[in-house]
This record gives sequence, C-alpha cells and structure tokens, in this order.
Amino acid sequence: MSELLHYPTNYLETLQQAALAFLRRHRGEHLGEQELFSRAVGYLTTTMKANRAIAENTVARAYGELTSANDQRHMDISLSTGSMAVLVDPNSGIHYAVSVSLIFDRLIDTPHRRRLSVVKKAVH
Repeated sequence: MSELLHYPTNYLETLQQAALAFLRRHRGEHLGEQELFSRAVGYLTTTMKANRAIAENTVARAYGELTSANDQRHMDISLSTGSMAVLVDPNSGIHYAVSVSLIFDRLIDTPHRRRLSVVKKAVH
C-alpha cells in the first residue's frame, strides 16, 4: 500500500482509466478472465511504464469497476475492519457483516470456485 503513496493521484487515475478502456476494448475477444487480466497488466507495464505491482492492483480495480458497473451494492469501508467486511444493499437497506475468514473459506480457499486473480502476494 505504501508503494501507492509514491505516485501522484492523477497518475493512478490515468492508469485506471487506461486499464478500464483496455478491458472494455478486449472483453469481447473471448479471452478467459485470467488472460484478459494478464494482457491488461502487460499493456500498463509496456505502454504506460507502470511497475508490475501497481499495474496488477490497477487492473484489479478497473476489472471490479467494469464488472460491477450496474450493481449498486458495495462494501462500506468506513464500517468495515481488517477482519469484517460490511456489505450494503441500498435497494433493501440491509447491511451485511461478513467475516474475512468466511470470505476466504467460501470463496478464495475453495479451488473449484476460485475465479479470482492474485493481485499481489503478501511478503512476510
């Protein structure tokens, strides 16, 4: 995260717009999600001269924006913590508190459901 602080906000916004435009242009090419993601990262690193970590994070955000454009549900960051995500459905007015461990158990650690791209591996 501290790596992002070294880049001007307008640079990161420009990168995200470029990633979003790339994803929109190439989405219909019948690429798998992982291939589309990888090509978008390559585009940012080659054309926009972004480093790989920044490119991966930017493409992940752009992909999220692209796939959720018509969905008003969201995570309330101000109510969420490191171990609990608060998800909001504005249509029903319901807030859902979902533990991060449940997200890992049911979504990320389940190989047959795994459809997420690894954005950045944690370094310990």
